[in-house]
Amino acid sequence: MKLILAAVGKLGNTPENTLTRDYLSRATLSGRPLGLGPAELLEIEPKKTAKSQDSLLNKAREAEAIRAALGEGVCLITCDERGELLTSRQIAQRVDKLKDSGERKLAFLIGGADGLDAELVKSARFSLAFGPQTWPHALVRLMLAEQMYRATTILSGSPYHRD
Repeated sequence: MKLILAAVGKLGNTPENTLTRDYLSRATLSGRPLGLGPAELLEIEPKKTAKSQDSLLNKAREAEAIRAALGEGVCLITCDERGELLTSRQIAQRVDKLKDSGERKLAFLIGGADGLDAELVKSARFSLAFGPQTWPHALVRLMLAEQMYRATTILSGSPYHRD
């Protein structure tokens, strides 16, 4: 099952982007024997209207761009402040169940500055929260990439994760 970290916006050459890509490479290596991977980063161009305050329209346009970039047959997990607070082991178990159920592509979605479109969130298998705080976009990417790597190590029995 291919793993995708899809994020609205582009980070460029930043330390956070370097670490995000490093964790995704690690997830690819540790997930390969399990049938997980490759793990990839997909950056989607933000879709701002002339009136940038129109957040509903921005989110709807970004949802269209996300769907177009991901294509058909993708299982979605959204990152949303109202999502579930899951342990790393619970995330790993859900990824494993999705793989075992025959899913071929799994995309973790991070929205733009306005968040994700409500219909896109509803269409997701589940939503994941990183707590009640507001986090910088670059750090959410990094934390999510690390959790994707951690999930593959948990499933492979690696000592990386400790309960």
